[in-house]
Amino acid sequence: MSDTPYTPPKVWKWEKGNGGQFASTNRPVAGATHDKDLPEGEHPFQLYSLATPNGVKVTVMFEELLAAGHAGAEYDAWLIQIGDGDQFGSGFVEINPNSKIPALLDRSGAEPVRVFESGSILVHLAEKFGAFLPKDGAARTETLNWLFWQMGSAPYLGGGFGHFYAYAPEKWQYPIDRFAMETKRQLDVLDRQLAERTYIAGEDYTIADIAIWPWYGQLVLGRLYDAAEFLDAESYKHVVRWAKAIDARPAVQRGRMVNRSFGEPHMQLHERHDASDFETRTQDKLEPAAE
Repeated sequence: MSDTPYTPPKVWKWEKGNGGQFASTNRPVAGATHDKDLPEGEHPFQLYSLATPNGVKVTVMFEELLAAGHAGAEYDAWLIQIGDGDQFGSGFVEINPNSKIPALLDRSGAEPVRVFESGSILVHLAEKFGAFLPKDGAARTETLNWLFWQMGSAPYLGGGFGHFYAYAPEKWQYPIDRFAMETKRQLDVLDRQLAERTYIAGEDYTIADIAIWPWYGQLVLGRLYDAAEFLDAESYKHVVRWAKAIDARPAVQRGRMVNRSFGEPHMQLHERHDASDFETRTQDKLEPAAE
C-alpha cells in the first residue's frame, strides 16, 4: 500500500486493470456486451443464477415452496457464470438490465413477466403461492421490514467487508476496520432480534429468514470469506442457533446446491430441471449441517 495519500482527479477515468478478484465483472457502463440468447426449459419459472448468497435466496425459496406442496413452483435453473460475463449477454440483460444474478422469467401467466433483484423475486413468489409471507397486518410488515433490512445491509457485508477482507489485491486496515465494525454491528442487531424469537420476524419461518440466512447465517457458519474467527462469530449465540436450525432444513440444503459451480463436487448441481436431479446426491452425501 502506498504511503502517499490518494488525491482524486477532477474527473474519474476507468482503468480496466483495477485488480482484485471479480475485477472483470465490474465496469462503469450498463448494457449488453454481446449477443446471447438464454436457454429455456419446460417449467413455468426460468431462473438464471449462480449460487452466491443472492442466488441461494431464490433457489432455497423454490425448494421450500416445492417441499410445502406447491407443485406449480417447478422451475428450471440455468447457470450464469459471472466470471465469464454471462450476465452481460443480450438475453440476460433483457430480463435484468442491471446485469446481476439472480434473474427470473415467470411464464405462469398469460404473458411472461421478468423479475429481478432477489428481494423482489422472493416477494413475487411468496405472493403468488401465498407462502412464507403473512397476508396482512403487523406480521407482514415486520417480515418486509427485515427483508428490506437485508437488502440495505448486505452490501456493507459483501461489497464492503468481504471485498476488502478477502478479495482486494492488498489488505488495508482502514477499510477492513470500517466494514468489520459495521458487519459486527449488523450481527448484533440480528442477535438481539433472535434472542426473543425463533425466526427473524417472529415464530414463523418467512422470506425474511430466506433472505438473511445465505448472507449472515453462512457467515457465522464459516462459509463466507473465511472470516468467522476474525469476526468472533461464535459470540453471536442466537444468530448461530438460528443459522444451524435453518442449515438443517432439507430444502435449504438442496437450494444451496443449485447453480453451484464451485466448492466440493458433491455439493454442485450446475443446472436444475427436476427434483430427480438431486437423486445422485443422496442425503448422506449432502454437506452435513453445521454442529
